[in-house]
Amino acid sequence: MRFGVLGPPAVWTDDGTPVRVPEVKVRALLTVLLSHEGRPVPVDRLVIDLWGEDPPRDPSHAIQTKVSQLRRTLERAETGARGLLVRDPAGYLLRLGPDALDVARFRDLAARARATEDPRARASLSGAALALWRGPVPADVEEIDSLRPWVARLEEERLAVVEDRAEQRLRLGEHVPLAAELAEEVATHPFRERMCALLMRALYGAGRQTEALEVYHRLRERLAEELGADPQPEVVAVFHGVLGHDTALEEFSTAPDAPSTTVSPRRATNLGAPPTALVGRSEELGRVRGLLAGRGPVTLTGPGGVGKTRLALEVARERVGEHRDGVWMVELAGARGTTEHDVEVVAEAVATAVGVRPGRGGDPARTLAATVVDKDMLLVLDNCEHVVEGAAAVAGALTREAPGVRVLATGREPLGLRGETLVAVAPLKAPPVELADEDPDALDPYPSVRLLTERIADSTPGFVMDSTTAPAVAAVCRRLDGLPLALELAATRVRALGVREVAARLDDRFALLTGGHRDAPSRQRTLRAVIDWSWETLPEGERAVLRRLAVFAGGCGLEGAEEVCSGGGVGRAEVADALGRLVDRSLVTVVDTGTGLRYRLLESVAAYGLERLAGAGEVEALRDAHLRHLTALAERIEPLLRGHGQRGALSRLDAETANLRAALDHAVASGDAGMALRLVNALAWYWHLRARYTEGRRSLEAALESGGDPRLRARAQGWRVGLAIVEGRATGRGAEAAEVAAAFDGTDDPLGRARAEWYLALNITGDGDTGEKRRMVDRALEVSRSRNDEWGIAAALAVRALYTLVRGDLAAAAHDGEEALRRFRDLGDAWGSSRPGTVSRCSPRSVGTTNGPGGCTRRGCASPRSSGYRSRWPGGRPNSDESRC
Repeated sequence: MRFGVLGPPAVWTDDGTPVRVPEVKVRALLTVLLSHEGRPVPVDRLVIDLWGEDPPRDPSHAIQTKVSQLRRTLERAETGARGLLVRDPAGYLLRLGPDALDVARFRDLAARARATEDPRARASLSGAALALWRGPVPADVEEIDSLRPWVARLEEERLAVVEDRAEQRLRLGEHVPLAAELAEEVATHPFRERMCALLMRALYGAGRQTEALEVYHRLRERLAEELGADPQPEVVAVFHGVLGHDTALEEFSTAPDAPSTTVSPRRATNLGAPPTALVGRSEELGRVRGLLAGRGPVTLTGPGGVGKTRLALEVARERVGEHRDGVWMVELAGARGTTEHDVEVVAEAVATAVGVRPGRGGDPARTLAATVVDKDMLLVLDNCEHVVEGAAAVAGALTREAPGVRVLATGREPLGLRGETLVAVAPLKAPPVELADEDPDALDPYPSVRLLTERIADSTPGFVMDSTTAPAVAAVCRRLDGLPLALELAATRVRALGVREVAARLDDRFALLTGGHRDAPSRQRTLRAVIDWSWETLPEGERAVLRRLAVFAGGCGLEGAEEVCSGGGVGRAEVADALGRLVDRSLVTVVDTGTGLRYRLLESVAAYGLERLAGAGEVEALRDAHLRHLTALAERIEPLLRGHGQRGALSRLDAETANLRAALDHAVASGDAGMALRLVNALAWYWHLRARYTEGRRSLEAALESGGDPRLRARAQGWRVGLAIVEGRATGRGAEAAEVAAAFDGTDDPLGRARAEWYLALNITGDGDTGEKRRMVDRALEVSRSRNDEWGIAAALAVRALYTLVRGDLAAAAHDGEEALRRFRDLGDAWGSSRPGTVSRCSPRSVGTTNGPGGCTRRGCASPRSSGYRSRWPGGRPNSDESRC
C-alpha cells in the first residue's frame, strides 16, 4: 500500500487504486500518523491532535474506535493492510516500507539530483521529485497545531528543490517557461530572495529586462517596509548584472547532439479547434475531469462511432494551460506494425507528437518515460485498439516512471493495466418506443435527437422538427441505437431524401449511410467502414461468435450463446472467452437484467453480423440451431409455470420474447411443423398468464397451418380455441368444442385431452347450461387424479367450484375451492393461489349471508393483491388483481 502527504493526504492500493478514507477524524488520524513517518505517536498526542481542547469522555476508547475504522478501511481496500497500523508501548504507528510514503521518494529523488553534475539529468530528477506533489496541504491539516512545523518543513524542502531545478534549467536555456513558473512561486513567497533572483535571471534571459528590474524593486520595497532589511548581496549582484547586460546571466547548454527534452513554449498543444459542438456528454465530461486528477491512466472505451475521440478532445482542450509542458494528441489509428514492434511504434508516435528525442537502445517505453520524467503534460493516446499491446506498455511506463505525465486513452477495449480506470462511453440515449413521437417537445430532451436535428440543420437549412418530422427523427435515433457517427451519417442524407425516407430505408443501412464528410478518416466515412475497422482485428474464433450472435433477436444469455454459437471450429467452452473479449472490444454489450447477464448487439452490429453470417454460408444452420435452443428452453421452463418457479419462469420467457417470436417465424417459414407445434404448445400457458391472448392465438394458428404430429396438433387446437374464447372470438360451444374433441380422437393422449377440456371449461364459465362443461371438468379431474397430476387436480377443482357456486351449492363450492387453494399453495403456484380463495371465502362460514344462488356480500371476497398476473379467472377482469364471484 502507498500513502501520500505531498498535497491532500491520500492512500492507494499497490496497483494504484485510490482508497477513500471516510470521516474527518479518521482522516486526521491517518495524517498525524503519516506525519511521523513510521515513528510511534503517543495516545495522548493523538487525542490532542484530533480533538484539541474538547476531548471525548473516554479518550482511549475514542482513539481505539478511530483506529479500528482506519484499519477496516485499509483492509477493505487491500487484504492484510490492517496489519500496517500497529500499537507498541510508545503509541500507534504505521509500518511504512522504503517507498510507501511519497515524501520518502521525494527526498530520495532530490538527493540524487543534488549528487548529479549534469544539469539536464539534475533538472530531470528534480522535476520528477516535484511531480510527486499533488497540490498544497489542505487547511484542515494545518489546523492541527502539532503538524504546522512539519507542514512548513515540507514546503521548505519543496521550495529548495524548485530553486535548485530552476538553476539547472537556466543553464539549459529554458528561460521562457521558467519565467512563468517562478512568477507564481514569487507571488506566493514574496520574501524568498533566492527565488526572486532566479526569476530576475529567467526574465532577463527571455528578453524581459524591464520586468526583471521591477522584480528587484518590489522585493527591496517589501523588505524595507515590512522587515527593515535590504536584499542579500547575491540578489543585488543579479540586479547589477541585469542592469549592465552581464553575459554571465545568459548561460545555457550548447551541446549540439544532446537529446532534446524541452518542449518549445510556443507549442502548448497540437489540438485543433472542434468543427462542431459536443452534444449530450456533460455527465461523461464531469467524470473524466475528476478521474484525471488521479494517477493512473484513464481509458475511454466503447463501440466504433460512439464518440470516444470527440469526448477525449473536449476534455483535453479544457486542460490546455493547466499543464506546464502542454496537452498532446497522439493519433495511433495509422500506427500499425507487428505486435512485437507495437511498443516501438507507439513510443515513436508519442515522441513525435510531443516533440522530444528519446535516447536510443533499451526498452522504448522506458526510454521515452526517462526522456519526459520531469514533464507536466497530458497525453491523449487515441485509437489504441490496433496497437493495444504497445499502447499499454507505453502508458504503463509513463504512469510508473514519469509522475507528471497524465494519460487519457481511447480504444474499443481496455489497455489492461493495473490502476487503469475505464469510462464506458455509451451511445446517446434514444427516445423509448412508448413515447409520443409526434410531440417534438417530448423528444427534445433526448441527446440523440438533439444531435441528429442539429446535424440535419447544419446540412439542410430550414429543417424544423415538428409533428410531421418528429416520428421519423425518433425512428432514426432508435434504429441507429443513438450511435453518434451513424446519426451524423444519416443527417447528411436528409438533404437529398428527407428524414422520413431516411428512416424508411434503414433496413438497408449500409448502402444508405455512405455519405461521410471528406475530411473525416476513411474508417468514419461509412457505417460499414466503422464496423470493418473493428472486425479486421478479430481472430477467426471471435469473428465466428460475433456473426452467430446476430441470429439472436434481443440478446441472449451465456447458455444460449454457448449452445448456438459453438461448432464449426469453435468449442462450447471457448464461447465464454470469446464473448468476454468481444465485450472488452465494445462489439458486444452486457446487461444485468436482474435474472442474469444478457449479451446484446447494437442493431447496426447485428445487421453487419447477419451479412457476415450469410457470407459464411451459415444462416440456415444458425437459424435452425436458434430454433432448437429456444424450443428446448421453452419446454424446459413450461412445467415451472405451475409451481414455485413460476415468477422466475415468467421473467425468463419475458426476456426471450423477441427470440421466441423469431424462432417461431423461422419454424413456420421453413415448414418445420414439428418444431413450430412444440414451441407454441410450450408457450400457450405463458401467453395466458401474461394475458397475451391475441399473440398466442395467432401464433398457434400459424403453427397449425402445416402438418405435424397429430398429438401436437390436437394440443395446439385446444389452446387455440381456448384463447379465442378469452378474446371473444369464439364461444367454445358446438362445432368449436367438437373440433377440439375430434382433434384428440385416435391420439392416445388422455392428459392432453384433459388439459384441453379443462381450458375450454375454464374460459366458457357462465356461458349458458353448465351441464356439459361440468362433465368436461369432471373428466379432466378424473384423468388428473389417475396420473397423479397435482396441478391438474387443483385446476379442475377450482373450475368445478365455480360451476358449483353458480348452482347455489355454497358448501360444495367452498369445499372444492379450499382444496384447490391448498393444492396450489403446496405447489407454490402464485397464479392459482390468488384465485380459488375467492370461491372458498364465499361459503356461509366466511360470508355469513348471501344474496341468493351464486351471490355474496363480497365481504372477505377480495383476492390477494400480490399476484401480479395479467390473466384472469372467468368473471374477473384482465389486468386486475381483484376477482369477482
